[in-house]
Amino acid sequence: MTRTVLESKTKTHIIGFDRPFTVIGERINPTGRKKLAAEMKEYNFETVTADALAQAAAGAHMLDVNAGIPLADEPDILAKTIKLVQSLVDIPLCIDSSIVEALEQGLAAYEGRPLLNSVTGEEERLEVVLPLVKKYGCAVVGISNDETGISEDPDVRFQVAKKIVEHAADYGIPAHDVVIDPLVMPIGALGNAGVGALNLIRRLHDELKVNTTCGASNMSFGLPNRHSLNGAFLSMAVGAGMTSAIMNPLHEPEMHAIWGADVIAGHDKDCAAWIKRFREAAPDGEAQGARGGRSTRRRRSA
Repeated sequence: MTRTVLESKTKTHIIGFDRPFTVIGERINPTGRKKLAAEMKEYNFETVTADALAQAAAGAHMLDVNAGIPLADEPDILAKTIKLVQSLVDIPLCIDSSIVEALEQGLAAYEGRPLLNSVTGEEERLEVVLPLVKKYGCAVVGISNDETGISEDPDVRFQVAKKIVEHAADYGIPAHDVVIDPLVMPIGALGNAGVGALNLIRRLHDELKVNTTCGASNMSFGLPNRHSLNGAFLSMAVGAGMTSAIMNPLHEPEMHAIWGADVIAGHDKDCAAWIKRFREAAPDGEAQGARGGRSTRRRRSA
């Protein structure tokens, strides 16, 4: 059974076929967030602090940390952000950068076993990132694009994923330490993106036997009512074998969809987590389940 083990200073988290779906909080990322980018560039971590605490409280199992800010010292900012976030929350982190120097400084600063985000199928990228993965003993996200770009053909993306897994093996990195991102396409622009993504997730699960992740909101890009659509996709992706996603845990529709999918997929034994989250407390002075007591039910809104 495929299991990817990640660690913070004090806590171990496992992404796995037989485990509840892993939510990787996406908000510590200045891309498209001008206020956050300006703060981080000046080493002001007020918003980072708030985002880290809020995402952990909302149920994120891991946090993605990115410091991609133009004209800034990304490696140093990323390392300092990682140290700060690790002082605030005890869940593992995903170290996210397109700059190799930033990845290495982030790895050096990290206490535990992180997920590195990311390597692609490009030969040059494989040759510089995989040695870092081996050196620091971490796991890595493999993104299914290569020198030719991002193919709309799921079969091509599968072959790129296979290439990444095989190259990782050449460096002594086992397949269970490679988490593949199949690159979910926006269904508003590509009508078969949903079916293609689900079929690709199944192949990655069944044939390569690797854990998978994605940017969950990509599917709904450009469409209205995005949270409901994201939730529908995530539920179906869990059924197809997807084991994690980089997403916003503050959005309840997506989180509820994931928790429900865990129940249906048999990843929430006895529905214990679902019941703990949603069962209403008994009224004062009335024990739940007591003879003669009235059970309380949530009234369905019209």
